[in-house]
This record gives sequence, structure tokens and C-alpha cells, in this order.
Amino acid sequence: MGSTIREILAKIEALNNDLREEYERLSHKYGFSFQQKKIIFLEEVRRRNKAFKFPTWKYVIPTNFRHFLSIPFIYGMIIPALILDIFLTVFQYTAFSLYKIPKVKRSEYIIYDRRFLDYLNFIQKTNCLYCSYVNGVFAYAVEIGARTERYWCPIKAANKPKFSHGWYRDFADYGNPEDWNTKFKDEEKAFIDAYGDKCFVK
Repeated sequence: MGSTIREILAKIEALNNDLREEYERLSHKYGFSFQQKKIIFLEEVRRRNKAFKFPTWKYVIPTNFRHFLSIPFIYGMIIPALILDIFLTVFQYTAFSLYKIPKVKRSEYIIYDRRFLDYLNFIQKTNCLYCSYVNGVFAYAVEIGARTERYWCPIKAANKPKFSHGWYRDFADYGNPEDWNTKFKDEEKAFIDAYGDKCFVK
């Protein structure tokens, strides 16, 4: 059973690679390229995109009362998100150093590249900045939690979970004590074998 699960998860990883290739195809289709940390659109594409921009002055006038009422609840989430961000960073820079777990690169999870889209107005870009930050923090939290789980309790669930992180496929099968004893607190191989390379070792 263990080998079958690994084969399925390997296929999922292969599909993720296909997805990355599809993103590259779309960058050609929509006329943009990556230059360091910037996204550059072709000039003719920029002109076309600007034609779709909704005027900022119209956007500030609420057209949906339900959306207006939700504003304090949406933006109120910035407080717990900031606190979580701080505690996560402190945790990994202390605990991960003690456990010899490779640290998570925060910049790989909190990404704001929507600012390069010419069809978004200033307020829309601000909203996108907020969404990118909060959802990025949550993704950052998942990866930190995943690496902690890989170190301390790498055991698959008896039933398939609704969501599983990238390290899950290397966990010991449920009910397999030999595999568990091999993987538990295995700081020498835990963060090498999960993806088949040494990219996470520091």
C-alpha cells in the first residue's frame, strides 16, 4: 500500500510540473516576461490592458451595501495576520535552528506581482496587496507547520485528508512502526528525501 500511495503522490508532483509549464505558456500568450523581480508586459499589451481599467473615482463609490458592511471584518484580519507572521518568524528562527530544519523563505510565499497589471486601479491594487499578504502568511504558516510535522510526527492519516502539504508524501504509512522509527526526528535525511534532492539543506 505504501508504494502505491507514493506512486500516486509522485504523479501529483508530475502534474504540478506540468502546471508550471502551463504558466510559462500563458506568459507567452498574454505578452509578459519576468525580469528579476519585475513582470514586464509588451507595450501593445499594456495599451490594451489599460483600456479595461475601471476609474478609481468610480470604484470608491459603494455600489453594493453588503460589500460595504463587510469592510471592517475583512480588513480587521490584518491584526491577527501580522501577529501570526511575527510569531511564525520567531518560531522558525529559534526552533528550526535547534532542530536543524531548513528555514522557510518567507519571500516565496508572500508574493505581490499583481501591481504590474495595468487594468487594475489604485484601490484594486491595494486590495490585491492585502489579499496577497494575508493569504501568503497563511501559506507560510502551512509550510512551517508542515516541516515541523515532518520532523516530529511524520505519520500519514488512516483516511485521506482533505488537504495535504508537500512533505506529506514522505510520511510513514499509518500502522507501520518500522517506517515511523526510521523517519521520526531524522534530521539527516528528512529534508532531502522529501523532494528527491538537496535543495532544502542549509
